[in-house]
Amino acid sequence: SLNPSMRIGEQIAETLRVHQVGATDSERRSRVGEVLAEVGLANDPAYQRRYPHQLSGGQQQRVGIAMAFACRPSVIVLDEPTTGLDVTTQAIVLQTIGELAERHQVAGLYITHDLAVVAEIADEVAVMLQGDIVEHGATDQVLFAPRHGYTRRLLAAVPDLAGRRRVGQVEAITGEQPLVVAGPLGVPDTTGSTQLVDDAKSLPGILPRPASVAVAARPLLQLSDLALSYGKHAVLDGIDFQLLEGESMMLLGESGSGKTTLSRCVAGLNDAYTGSIELFGERLATGTRMRSSEDRRRIQYIFQSPFSSLNPRRTIAESVGVPLQMSGINDKRKRRALVLEALDQVKLGERYMERRPGDLSGGERQRAAIARALVNAPSLLVCDEITSALDVSVQASILDLLRTLQTDHNMSMLFVTHNIALARHISQRLAVLQKGKIVDMGTTEEVLNNPQHHYTQEL
Repeated sequence: SLNPSMRIGEQIAETLRVHQVGATDSERRSRVGEVLAEVGLANDPAYQRRYPHQLSGGQQQRVGIAMAFACRPSVIVLDEPTTGLDVTTQAIVLQTIGELAERHQVAGLYITHDLAVVAEIADEVAVMLQGDIVEHGATDQVLFAPRHGYTRRLLAAVPDLAGRRRVGQVEAITGEQPLVVAGPLGVPDTTGSTQLVDDAKSLPGILPRPASVAVAARPLLQLSDLALSYGKHAVLDGIDFQLLEGESMMLLGESGSGKTTLSRCVAGLNDAYTGSIELFGERLATGTRMRSSEDRRRIQYIFQSPFSSLNPRRTIAESVGVPLQMSGINDKRKRRALVLEALDQVKLGERYMERRPGDLSGGERQRAAIARALVNAPSLLVCDEITSALDVSVQASILDLLRTLQTDHNMSMLFVTHNIALARHISQRLAVLQKGKIVDMGTTEEVLNNPQHHYTQEL
C-alpha cells in the first residue's frame, strides 16, 4: 500500500494535498510530523526522508495508519491491517489504532479473519458468509454465545495455545476444503455446529510424535554454527539444531528475527551463509545451483503468499509438474500421473488440473503450492508462514492436511511462523528465534509450559 519510490513523509503529504487539507506546504509538513508522532514513529526530517524498504513491516503499517488518520476522518476502514504481522508488532499496531480512534472520535470498520483481534478491539461483530451477514451483535454475545452454526464452526477452528482444541476438518462452509475439530473433542450436532467436549482425559496436548521418529530417531537435518550478515548487521548468529526424520519443528519469532532467512538457507535459496547444513549426514552446498538434483528434490519449500507463489499463466497441472521436469522425468504420462497423485493428496483432484491460479481461492492456491512441493516425494518440507494470509477455517484444513502428510509419509517439517497459537497443533519441537539467535529450544510442551527466556515469556 506504500509507493516504494516515494519517501514516507512525501506519501503522507500527498494524501493531505489530494484531500486539500492544509492551506500551505508548511501546514501540511506540520501535520505530517504530528501524525507520525501519533503512531509512535520518529518525525524528524531524516526519518521522513526514509523509503518504505528502510522500515520494518510494523513501521510500514504504522505509516499507512498515519496516512489514514492524517485527514482527520470520521470513519476509517481497516482491511486486515495486522495480517502477516508478528504478535508483538500486531499488539503495537492495534494499540495505536485504538488510541487514535478514541482521541479523534473516529468510527472504525475493521475487516479481519483473526477472531483474537476481534475480541480485543471490536464493540460489535458482524459475521459474513457468502455475501450475507448471518450474525450481528455485541462482541461478547457473538464470540461467547454464538447463535449461528457458521459462527460456532469458525470459533471451533481457532487454534488455541493450550492445545485443548484440535483444529481439523469440518463440513465445507466457505467453498474451501472442510474445517473440523477432529477426534474426541469435536462432536458435530444436528444443527451443523461443533460442540466442544470438556473432557480432560481426551485433551490431545502436544501433537504426538510419529512412531517412526520414536523408534528410528535418525537425524535428517543438522545445522552447525550457521551465520549470515549483511554488512555489519548479523541476521543469523551461530544457529545450531538437529531435526529428526519424521519430526516437525516450529521456528517461532517476530519479524526480523531471522526465521525466513534461516529457512531459505536450508533450502539453498540464500547462499551467503557460513557454517554447515547437513542432510542425512552429508554436507550440502550453500546454493541450489551447486546442489545435486537429488538434494534439491529432498528439500521442498512452500512460500508464504498463495497469491504470488504460482505462475498465473500456467495451469495448476503445469505448475505442479515443473519439479518433475527439473528432476529429469520427461515421460508426459508419468508426469501427469504423479501430478494427479499429488493433487489428490491435497484434496484438489483431477478437476483442478486445467485451472489457473486466478480460478482458485487462497486456500486452494496454497493446496496447489503444497502439491507442487510434494510431487517429488521430499524428505523435508519447509513451510514459510504458509497460513498467515488464510482465514481460520482454511488454516485449519491446511494444518490438518500437513499433519496427515507428515504421519502418512514420515516426512519432516520445518514450520516457520510468528503465530505461537499453532505450536501444539503442528510441531513436536519448538525453537524460538530473537535477533538471529535461538534463545529457547525443546519439545513444544517443555517450551510452552516452562519457557526459559524472557522473550519467549513475552510472546
